[in-house]
Amino acid sequence: MRKKIAIIGDNFMLPQVFRAEIEKVATGDLDIRTLQTAWPDEPMEFGNRALGLDKVKEYFGHPDEVVDFIGDAEILVTQLAPLSEAMMRRLPTLKLVAVSRGGPINIDMAAARAHGITVVNVPGRNATAVAEFTIGAILAETRLIRVGHEALRKGEWRGDLYRADRTGRELSEMTVGVIGYGNIGTKVVRLLRAFGCHVLVCDPYVQLSADDRNAGVELVSLDNLLVRSDVVTLHPRVTEETRGLIGQDTIARMKPGVILINTARGPLVDYDALYEALVSGQIASAMLETFAIEPVPSDWPLLLLPNVTLTPHIAGASVRTVTYAAEQAAEEVRRYLAGLPPVNPC
Repeated sequence: MRKKIAIIGDNFMLPQVFRAEIEKVATGDLDIRTLQTAWPDEPMEFGNRALGLDKVKEYFGHPDEVVDFIGDAEILVTQLAPLSEAMMRRLPTLKLVAVSRGGPINIDMAAARAHGITVVNVPGRNATAVAEFTIGAILAETRLIRVGHEALRKGEWRGDLYRADRTGRELSEMTVGVIGYGNIGTKVVRLLRAFGCHVLVCDPYVQLSADDRNAGVELVSLDNLLVRSDVVTLHPRVTEETRGLIGQDTIARMKPGVILINTARGPLVDYDALYEALVSGQIASAMLETFAIEPVPSDWPLLLLPNVTLTPHIAGASVRTVTYAAEQAAEEVRRYLAGLPPVNPC
């Protein structure tokens, strides 16, 4: 009996890459259809009660179009297509959904369980990409790469950046605080160690690896990290506990002149408090890769500050992220077709 597989990709997670990886590993008579959507050329959406998508956080695609495309498929492979309870009622043959991202935030998971639909994901799919990007972000701030670049773009030769009282600092003499020690945070720590800096980690739910402990990495409280760190880089998930983690109170406890890096999620930061701290100099500079509202408004005050580097949520985007995520999703499909349990059930 033919197994019907619907693939909804986009301009990052290309449907043809999903298909190629599935065809490499899966056996049997497969009927595969693909759809390529416009993300990221068009922005994703964030919940929508009017469309019945209030129980999904991020998604791309209209429910009716998604349902029509999936049709009678037994398997869906996607990155961003939404699945609500109402949509699942219209998809009685759907049994497996492979989401090629770290969390199935485009799926109503309670509804999926109620309908007997297995959902799998790809944890840590872009951990290496984000960790490398984070190191680049730290270097851009500590070594004044952004400052020098922007001056030259304006025709200004900043020879004064060689002055002892204005030049940047080496990571080898700095203390870097890493908040969050998951898939990304652990890789950031490993990369930082190569620079010879002292690394502090705050994560109340984990223990340091033996390798990191032996290298002198310290597991500390949040207060301890804030007081001691020259650079603070954020890598926790957004929870009720971490939402607004970097706000007026925590900023006040930071070492004056600290550098803040956020390549995690926008809601971790109170941007009004951050703006005031950047203006006052309590925070010397910041590199922000994610935001509470995306795309950011064109009149956003932080766009006007000279001591901020901003990028449009691209840290996790790499060619290897695409191929790795597709490989992992294809393996989940293979296991399902072979009657084996999933590797990463949600």
